[in-house]
Amino acid sequence: MSLTSKKDEESGLSAYYNNKTTVIQEARVFNDTPVSPRKCRALLTRIVYLLYVGETFNTQEATTLFFGTTKLFQHKDSALRQMVYLAIKELATTAEDVIMVTSSIMKDMQPNSEVIYRPNAIRALCRIIDPSMAQGVERFFKAAIVDKNTSISSAALVSAYHLFPSAKDVVKRWVNEAQEAVNAKSSGSFFGGSTAGNSYLGWGSSSSSSNSGYQTMPSTSYVTQYHALGLLYLIRQQDRMAVTKMIQQLGGGKTGSGTVLKNPMALCMLIRYAAKVMEEDPNVQRQMLDLIEGWLRHKSDMVNLEAARVICEMKNVTAAQLQKPIAESNHRELVLQLFLSSPKSSLRFAATRTLASLALMHPTAVATCNLELEQLISDANRSVATYAITTLLKTGNEASVDRLIKQITGFMSEISDEFRVIIVDAIRSLCLKFPAKHASMLSFLSGVLRDEGGYDFKRAVVEAMFDMIKFIGDCKEQALSHLCEFIEDCEFTKLSVRILHLLGVEGPKSSQPAKYIRYIYNRVVLENATVRAAAVSSLAKFGLNGLDEKLSKSIKVLLNRCLDDVDDEVRDRAAMYLKVYQEPPLAEAYVKEESVFSLSALEAKLVSYISDPEAVAEPFDVSSIPKISRAQAAKEASRPSTLETLGAPSTSRTATPPPPTAAETQSAYAQQLAEVPEFASYGPVLNSSTKPAQLTENETEYQVSVVKHIYKEHVVFQFNVSNTIPDTVLEQVSVVMQAQGETGLTEDFLMPIPQLSSSNSPSIMYYSFTRDTPDEYPMGSFSCVLKFVSKEVDPSTGEPEAEGYEDEYQLEDSELSAADYVVPTYVTFASEWDRMRGGVNVTETFSLPAMESLKAACDSIIEILNMQPLGGSEDPQSSTVHTLQLSGLVAGGGGKVLVRSRMTYSKGQGVALELGVRAEKQESASLVVAAIM
Repeated sequence: MSLTSKKDEESGLSAYYNNKTTVIQEARVFNDTPVSPRKCRALLTRIVYLLYVGETFNTQEATTLFFGTTKLFQHKDSALRQMVYLAIKELATTAEDVIMVTSSIMKDMQPNSEVIYRPNAIRALCRIIDPSMAQGVERFFKAAIVDKNTSISSAALVSAYHLFPSAKDVVKRWVNEAQEAVNAKSSGSFFGGSTAGNSYLGWGSSSSSSNSGYQTMPSTSYVTQYHALGLLYLIRQQDRMAVTKMIQQLGGGKTGSGTVLKNPMALCMLIRYAAKVMEEDPNVQRQMLDLIEGWLRHKSDMVNLEAARVICEMKNVTAAQLQKPIAESNHRELVLQLFLSSPKSSLRFAATRTLASLALMHPTAVATCNLELEQLISDANRSVATYAITTLLKTGNEASVDRLIKQITGFMSEISDEFRVIIVDAIRSLCLKFPAKHASMLSFLSGVLRDEGGYDFKRAVVEAMFDMIKFIGDCKEQALSHLCEFIEDCEFTKLSVRILHLLGVEGPKSSQPAKYIRYIYNRVVLENATVRAAAVSSLAKFGLNGLDEKLSKSIKVLLNRCLDDVDDEVRDRAAMYLKVYQEPPLAEAYVKEESVFSLSALEAKLVSYISDPEAVAEPFDVSSIPKISRAQAAKEASRPSTLETLGAPSTSRTATPPPPTAAETQSAYAQQLAEVPEFASYGPVLNSSTKPAQLTENETEYQVSVVKHIYKEHVVFQFNVSNTIPDTVLEQVSVVMQAQGETGLTEDFLMPIPQLSSSNSPSIMYYSFTRDTPDEYPMGSFSCVLKFVSKEVDPSTGEPEAEGYEDEYQLEDSELSAADYVVPTYVTFASEWDRMRGGVNVTETFSLPAMESLKAACDSIIEILNMQPLGGSEDPQSSTVHTLQLSGLVAGGGGKVLVRSRMTYSKGQGVALELGVRAEKQESASLVVAAIM
């Protein structure tokens, strides 16, 4: 007889459960007479299993299974009935006509039905009904929420969560019942009486006459409070004052002892709500902090830890506020320092992790726990030991670095990659904190780099060494040598490419650049095509510095060998760099140049160029494309595009999309304007405002912002208008603009908004002007008034009233300034300033008495001119003397313009400014000077 292995058994079980076709065929057991509860339960288990592992049933299959399952409603077997409810709840989202089983479910929701069925019926009903039926079952849910049975009450509360998105108005009326569930002093029996059952806990022995299969036992979990509190917050979350009042009522005062909440999870949730209110409204910070500090003395460890964590994660938390959650202020408080000595590993882990995060910003406050943390280095739980030692690395002094690194080395091989990354990140921070200890830290990093590990771990080590090379000059060559050894046996292509790029940048600057050539050329011979291409680029840069003629000749020989490579990318790169060697200007443009074209802007200009038949007849002009630094280009390449999310509100606090770059914003506006037929004859958009200018306060009932679009012969004002008044519709919405003085613009036409309902998303209106002289840059101020017809909306029909009334709303003035014509661009200022010496030169002096510092003056000039600050000159290093360097392109063929602002500051007299402007055209220089005057 052959023995079946465990692996074979598992494989057979998986095949048995995963065969969807067999499950559908066997569904006829639901029609057997008499019904076999055992077979039906087994089949329902397989259906639910398939759904849980991601298997999908089409609409016809799901409908067949759904109505086959509902035939079992009449059976008296309690375990089978529970499986029926579980199955129909999962199939309801796919099957059709599920509403037909509502009456069967409603029978089990009656107060006189078996208690074991009511929670299951409630959970299934919320998946079956549509929003229009919610009002019809409202009384059943209200009664269930205040039921003495915990499982019934919790099922109704959780079902209310699922109903809330589609039936908000109905669920909001259950607030009194939810409040009653929160305030209940006793949750009763966990199973609700002598014969109650809880579908969460499984089967047990029972002698009750109901044959429910459950045993009666008392409970003090008060879990209903947890669910009820969540529903109360869901209903009140848009009303900050109501949420604040709820927290204060349930908080129990400064000590927290008088709270009606008995469930620790409910208290933890209340603490999180208090933290959110405290973050959003600084005015209640003191009251909320008093409540949270009171919970530090609660009898539940869970509550103590949550309160301590919230205080530690507060914005701008002070050392005095951190004393209570960290240090032991009296023996009655269970704080983080005491948790470090707890026999429970979960508490030790939670405390060390909280302290490790806090140590980044407040190492001095965490240092009081260093004695307890050192005792945890040898903790049997390596996760605890990892956090303990990383915290010590952040809080320790320079003398303890060597000892801590020695202890870390001992157990690096015993922990997972996730925790090894945490340790490496701590070492990375420590390198910059104590650069004198770089030798021991570099030795540690090179050692762990040779250990086994995944990509994330290896990348963390490589990034740490990159930072050491960048910020600690003494260790540069040693770190490069370690990285060279690593790529000899590196299995990760991405890391090899990054290291090769770094070698190409830093290697030629070293004292012995030739020693890196062997490692790089080995990659050309031994690695895949991607790494070979990176190695060719890195190799070429060693010969372009012009310092070693012999080395340059050797590099040319190696590059010629690469022309025979089987991969076309490698051959093309080798051919390009050989061409660069022959023509020094190409080396300056493609290798040594610090700036590159903004790819987003280049793409937008090319799309506009190709789509314009008249423009295609002329050569493409790259002089109008703004440039960015190579560091900016690398940063943009690593971030996701946000063109699709432009203007969309963020709905997640933890996963906020990155803001769009200026080039992405320009591209989005250009695409938007291209879809307006009235602007088809205007040609391409030369420039658009990067940020909309707000013409109203954030709290007003009408929100209006303006964006200015510059064309060759026109200026278009785009007004984004929002109506925040509910049950009100605005019609014939327009903005009337009145020029204040001579502006050089002639009004063309206005494109009003026909109808504007109350919504968070704005509607767009355009106002077009013609530039009287296209070669000049008109500037001026416009007074703006919002005009509209206001109509009330009938709540019952949703239709606006027949007649409204005309109204108007005064807006802030809109300015057309020099910044609207300038596009920031990156250049190497010193060389470009010298190159433009023969162009237009203008120098003016100004007195800025209102400026209180050089930093304020720099920020103001950058904002007024909308130009790119260069070389970090936007941050003055001196408080009395500074030079601000700016670069930009003037839209519409104005060419490049550079600004050198020399300024001095004296207290009481403000800032004295000497503005030097060099431009390719006189009009551009005059535009910049006029903006400051």
